[in-house]
Amino acid sequence: MTGDGRFQVVFTSETVTTDMSDPEESDPDPADTEPDSADEETADATGLLGAVPESVSVPETAEEELRERVEADPETAARAVAGLAAEYEELAEALEEANERADELESRLARKQAEFQNYKKRKQRELDEQKERATEALVERLVEVRDDLARALDQDEDVDIRDGIERTLEKFDRELDRENVERIEPAVGDATDPSRHEVLATVAGDQPEGRIAGVHRPGYEMAGKVLRPAQVTVSDGSLAESEDSRGESGNGDESAGPDELETDGAGE
Repeated sequence: MTGDGRFQVVFTSETVTTDMSDPEESDPDPADTEPDSADEETADATGLLGAVPESVSVPETAEEELRERVEADPETAARAVAGLAAEYEELAEALEEANERADELESRLARKQAEFQNYKKRKQRELDEQKERATEALVERLVEVRDDLARALDQDEDVDIRDGIERTLEKFDRELDRENVERIEPAVGDATDPSRHEVLATVAGDQPEGRIAGVHRPGYEMAGKVLRPAQVTVSDGSLAESEDSRGESGNGDESAGPDELETDGAGE
């Protein structure tokens, strides 16, 4: 035992000193054993930062600023990070639902497109069938006209077939009327219409220049649509000028007639 109240135990290689002072003075301070709450909150906040998913990209400057804010006020930062984590989970669920909805809409759109294509094909087939039936009905009526012409040609050469041809032509015109087909056959002297008339040549005529002088071949239109324009010739107006000149000279002779009579009478 030493002079200051301590026991000294000597071992072969170490000397251990035991403090025999007042036990109350040797008890550790409770404050020293309690964990620092600020350090725990900082650790919690840092742990929450680490819980942020790797898919969330955080710039380095933003990360440093965030850590400074956490160290300045760890409790508030911890609550903020916890709220962001919860919000992220909600957004992730909403995104997943939106993706599922998008997949569903895309699938529905693909089905609608397929249905629409099938509808177009079906309508096209129906339209083609209607055209074929309309053509068949027209051909059935036209073959009758053809048969009438064939019977007319089968007559003897000395038989007048004009009446039969005229009746066949009238029958053919009736079929054209049933199909709403009209003839384009302008009269001589009419003005030309480029949409309905095809000018073949300019000829000397007594009509004004540019007016129709004759019809070479009639045209046809169906429901307002020109199927074939009428082929016409137009006048150059030369004969009309000659007639005007002759008319003026004739008027001059007539005016001189009475004077000549008076002269003849005076001579007698």
